[in-house]
Amino acid sequence: MKEPKPIQKDAYSLILDAIDLGLYKPGDRLVESELADRFGVSRTPVREALQRLETQSMLSRDGRSLIVASLDHNQLAELYVVRTELEGLAARLAARHATEEETRVLRSMVEEDRKLIGDPSALARANRRFHKQVHLASHNRYLVQQLDLVHRSMALLASTSLAAEGRGETALAEHEAIVRAIELGDGDAAYQALKDHISKAFETRLKLDAGRRHLG
Repeated sequence: MKEPKPIQKDAYSLILDAIDLGLYKPGDRLVESELADRFGVSRTPVREALQRLETQSMLSRDGRSLIVASLDHNQLAELYVVRTELEGLAARLAARHATEEETRVLRSMVEEDRKLIGDPSALARANRRFHKQVHLASHNRYLVQQLDLVHRSMALLASTSLAAEGRGETALAEHEAIVRAIELGDGDAAYQALKDHISKAFETRLKLDAGRRHLG
């Protein structure tokens, strides 16, 4: 019996993952030939992927070059409004529909992520995994699709709010409150806990951005 072949990612997914991981940051120029070499694909699918990402506002034009887009203050505020409501809804639905196995996975994530405090990059990756698990536990495919779009736009933020001093500890305490509400099947509490969590993250990001502008 033949071993199943690993799933090959297309150029679009490879570029999107690279942006999400911070390999390409807002303002970085994306060159078709360099991307084709980096990912070992031909230039035609890379060109098509770049066009698709530009249409989705993930990339913008700087003269003739394509660069990773960035979010201005108003776009950031609008994104967080949508994210807060959708994430809150996901938590409410997770409290109703999550299986015992899913709640145990969420609980183990909180416990394991405590080891990552002090490493903002690792904590940011773990944070994305945690939120994705909450989305999946909602058992609503349409909501998951919309949240995927929101989180794709979150990749356009140059830094993580978890880099702020003390934010890692408080974020995990907030995750703990979310999981506890889901375990209890308390939809209202889960909704509010996740909304509060996103609100604190947004507040922290605004403070970080204000500090950078002051230094600049």
